[in-house]
Amino acid sequence: MSETLERTGTLADLKDIAPATLASEAPVYEVKRDAQGRSYATGRRKDAVARVWIKPGKGDITVNGRPVVTYFARPVLRMLLTQPFLVADRYNQFDVVCTVTGGGLSGQAGAVRHGISRALTHYEPGLRGILKAAGFLTRDSRQVERKKYGKAKARRSFQFSKR
Repeated sequence: MSETLERTGTLADLKDIAPATLASEAPVYEVKRDAQGRSYATGRRKDAVARVWIKPGKGDITVNGRPVVTYFARPVLRMLLTQPFLVADRYNQFDVVCTVTGGGLSGQAGAVRHGISRALTHYEPGLRGILKAAGFLTRDSRQVERKKYGKAKARRSFQFSKR
């Protein structure tokens, strides 16, 4: 350690060197679009997996070939899907086409939100910081705990009876 300090000189010299090396190590994210101008991403939550394509449009969202209003009937689930667009200030600027499999409706909505966020970063890499700060790029890794033998559910015991 002391040998490296002696070789480089003073701390002021190190201050001048540090930004140049940090800038070269920072990852550069590139735009990923197909021939039709769409960006693709995969989103996951619980057991649900969503394949999401986004392209510029007027804000239509289609899930498994059906409009989002009929597929996700609860307003809370529809609100989850629009969060990445609201945070990025891109509401009603992209059309979304996605297919979702596995899990329940809540997990599927979370998977579509994750996929939309990732697809937005592929389409427009400058939005990555905003979406990451909001927590939309992090895959929610919580899973359902498995059932154990001798238990009614994962942790619930059978009802105790003295007689």
